[in-house]
Amino acid sequence: MKQTDFAAPWFVKKDIDGFFGLGLDNLIQFILIGTLCQQVLGMPTEFIVRRIFPGAALSIVFGNIYYAWQARKLAWASLRRDVTALPYGINTVSLFAFIFFVMHPVYQETKDPELTWKVGLLACFLSGIIELSGA
Repeated sequence: MKQTDFAAPWFVKKDIDGFFGLGLDNLIQFILIGTLCQQVLGMPTEFIVRRIFPGAALSIVFGNIYYAWQARKLAWASLRRDVTALPYGINTVSLFAFIFFVMHPVYQETKDPELTWKVGLLACFLSGIIELSGA
């Protein structure tokens, strides 16, 4: 088959199950973030809703779009219709590790939600660099 004759579908029936499964998983992660930041760190609700949730939501949206684009590109390059995107979301184990081992000590020491959030972002960025270098 030539690439000009290839037509990969944009959507298949199985995508509905994946959409709701990933959506439910990410909803649970947001509930965990909100609860742990309030109960463990003592962060104000307004800070969580205005600073943390929007950034996490944007990362999930753009991460899933990027992985979908990669899958589409691979499907075209390999002329296969069974290529799927890796679901992208917040890792539960990492969420607990960042909150308890990175952000909690900073918040206990400073009681500053802004600084705690920035240290968490820095730790996340450095973790990404380590993962990228390992890849």
